[in-house]
Amino acid sequence: MMIEVEQVLVHEDVLKENFVCNLSKCKGICCVEGDSGAPLDNEEKDILEEIYPKIKHLLNEKGIKAIEEQGVYVVDEDGDLTTPCVDKNKECAYVLFEGGITKCAIEKAYEQGIIEWQKPISCHLYPIRITKYPEFDVLNYDRWHICHDACTFGRELKVPVYSFLKGPLIRKYGEAWYKELESTVAVM
Repeated sequence: MMIEVEQVLVHEDVLKENFVCNLSKCKGICCVEGDSGAPLDNEEKDILEEIYPKIKHLLNEKGIKAIEEQGVYVVDEDGDLTTPCVDKNKECAYVLFEGGITKCAIEKAYEQGIIEWQKPISCHLYPIRITKYPEFDVLNYDRWHICHDACTFGRELKVPVYSFLKGPLIRKYGEAWYKELESTVAVM
């Protein structure tokens, strides 16, 4: 089942499933696992070009090498824009490792006030994945075994995916859109 909020279709799993990232358990493995980098919106290419010189000092040698060789973004095997990966299919080139936890150098630069862009919206919205169509977006909940601890933690805390991702959803679609989503969920 899907609900419509303005021009966005939201799968019921986004509303009913529970999720809260548990970095102490997963160690940020979602930035390491997978067969390509983080999906990017077309306008995010230019942002990455602009911010790379400002964040380069936060990256490790492997990440810098991957970006210098591949570019600040790549087109993957499916023809999608993504962040580059170390050794083509390992961790995202923009990661850094702190205390055994994988973190995002872009987000760290944002938190330090170096840049004004937090990180790719696909990363900020995870485990929601957006499928774009000319007339509307579809929001789906991406189930991935590496997020088992986040699902368990979310159930313990009784936090639905859309509530956990309130900030990123507002970033993407705006405060009014999110309030409409909450109103729709309240009457379900």
